[in-house]
This record gives sequence, C-alpha cells and structure tokens, in this order.
Amino acid sequence: MLFSNMTSAAGAAGRYLGQTLRLMVGVPDYETYVEHMRRTHPDQEPMTYEDFFRERQEARYGGKKRIGCC
Repeated sequence: MLFSNMTSAAGAAGRYLGQTLRLMVGVPDYETYVEHMRRTHPDQEPMTYEDFFRERQEARYGGKKRIGCC
C-alpha cells in the first residue's frame, strides 16, 4: 500500500514537472487543452494537435503579422 502511494505521488510529480518544463520552453500542453474542451465545450470539436501547435506558435511569436528580423 505504501509503495503504491509513493508510486502514485511520484507519477503525479513527474507529470507536473513535465508540464512545467514544456511550458518553460514554449511547448503547449495539448492533453490539457483537449480535456478543457471536452469538459467546458462539449459541443465543439477540439483542434487537431497540428492545428493546436500552429495556433499556439502564432500566438507566441506573432505568426505572419510579426515585425522583426526573421
């Protein structure tokens, strides 16, 4: 029982750490988005991973409207 609780806590900590690291480097969390959409907008179809990733990149870096050197 104690080992099961420790394994469960370690798994939760690992998921939290992974999510934190992804957010720190700018990689969006698709699973969290899909869960949110299913919970709060069940009538809408979630974006595909590719569409979600593209939308998050454009939101972060400005997409085609960005003014910059690159």
